[in-house]
Amino acid sequence: MTDPHASRRALLLAPLLAALPDLIGSAAASPLNPVQTIVRLPDTLQWHSSKGAPPNSVDMCPLVGDTDGTGLYYTLVRWWPGYMSAPHRYVTDRLCVVVSGTWWCNSGADFDPASCVPVPAGSFVHRIAGTWHYDGVVRSHKEPVVIAICGIAPIKLELADPKLPLVRAV
Repeated sequence: MTDPHASRRALLLAPLLAALPDLIGSAAASPLNPVQTIVRLPDTLQWHSSKGAPPNSVDMCPLVGDTDGTGLYYTLVRWWPGYMSAPHRYVTDRLCVVVSGTWWCNSGADFDPASCVPVPAGSFVHRIAGTWHYDGVVRSHKEPVVIAICGIAPIKLELADPKLPLVRAV
């Protein structure tokens, strides 16, 4: 014996269910508003050599803000094999994500590239304000590293030994 209530429900729901694909299909997504969502594709990013650094050693690509300005900044840094920063520190924290390649990092005011730790793509590094550190890519590594760095400016970079350059060949 069939349940008369079930048959009645099915009769009432059938037209609604039949119309559902038309209702879903007719809802069009709004187009991307480039004023509200700013997209910058890789081939439009503006990379430039870091000030005072040897050619093909370290490149910068500011995305938002300025490390010498005030407030939030977000930048990409690309280190080429065979170059590292000298030990330095900042007055604010830096939040870093390795986008591609391997970044070689160490802490301390003593410069010893052989004791750096390899940090692979996808890793997160939190540089604590006021702490000495250095980084880059060891000479034996074949590919550059790209790091996305975010923080609050001004960073007020200070070298452990201001008589030596910030970028060093290793």
